[in-house]
Amino acid sequence: MTIRKSQLGQYILRSVFSILMGKETLRFYENLDWQQQSDRFRETDLLYPSYYSQPNFHGIEGGYLNYIAPITYDIVAKYASPPNEMWIRRQLIRTINSQPERILDLGCGTGSATLMLKQAFHQADVIGLDLSPYMLVVAQKKAQQAGLKIRWQHGLAEDTGLEGASFDLVTASFLLHETPPQISVLILQECFRLLKPEGQVIILDGNQLRLRHADWLSKIFQEPYSKVYAAGSVDHWLRVAKFKAVTTKYIGWISQITSGSK
Repeated sequence: MTIRKSQLGQYILRSVFSILMGKETLRFYENLDWQQQSDRFRETDLLYPSYYSQPNFHGIEGGYLNYIAPITYDIVAKYASPPNEMWIRRQLIRTINSQPERILDLGCGTGSATLMLKQAFHQADVIGLDLSPYMLVVAQKKAQQAGLKIRWQHGLAEDTGLEGASFDLVTASFLLHETPPQISVLILQECFRLLKPEGQVIILDGNQLRLRHADWLSKIFQEPYSKVYAAGSVDHWLRVAKFKAVTTKYIGWISQITSGSK
C-alpha cells in the first residue's frame, strides 16, 4: 500500500516530511516493522466496515489501514486545526466538569488528545481506542516517550465491546467528520451506553456552520465525509442519543466543542 505518487513525487514528499518531522523520526518510522508492531494491537476477528476500509482518507490509498497514515497524521492535524492544534485540544480539557477516574478516548488516532487527558488526570484509568492498529503503534510510542501508562485498544467506536456504565468521561476528537452521519449517531449512542449516570461526553471536531461554506477544505485534505458532517448537527445527534445539557462552543477558526451529560 503506497501513496499514489510518481517516483519523483515520493522523493519530494519524503524530503518535505524530513523537514516537518525531523530525519530521525522519519527514519524510525521507515525502519519500523509495521506488520509485527501492529499485530500486537490487532483484533484478528474484527471486521472493518466499508465506510472505513473503502475510502482514501487524506489522499492515502487504503486510508488509515495503510501504515503511511500514522506517519503523516500528526502533520495533517497540525495544519488542519488553526490557529494552533495544541491550543485547540486544550480547550477540550478545559470543558471537563469533573475529576474523572475512568476515561475513554474514541478514535484516538496517534494519541495526541489521549496523552493530554492522562497528563491532566494522572490518577485516572485512560483508554485510547482506534480502528487502525497502525495508529495505535504510534500512540503507544508517544506514550512511552512521555512516560505515561495508557491502555490502547483496537476496536470500533460504535461497538467497543467495553462494559456499559463504566466511564466517567468519553471523548472523541476529530472523529465524527470522518464517519457517515448514521455512524456518528451510533458512536454517540455507544458513548451514552458506556457512561455512568451523570457522566460527560465531549466531542471536538470541525465547526459545522463554517465548514458548510468551505468545500475547498474537504478537497484539500481529501475528507470523504466532511460535506455530510458539515450539513448535520452534533447537538442534534447527541440529543437523539438521549444526552442532556447539550452545548456547543466554537473555538479557533474552524473547530467546535460539544458537550453533553447522561
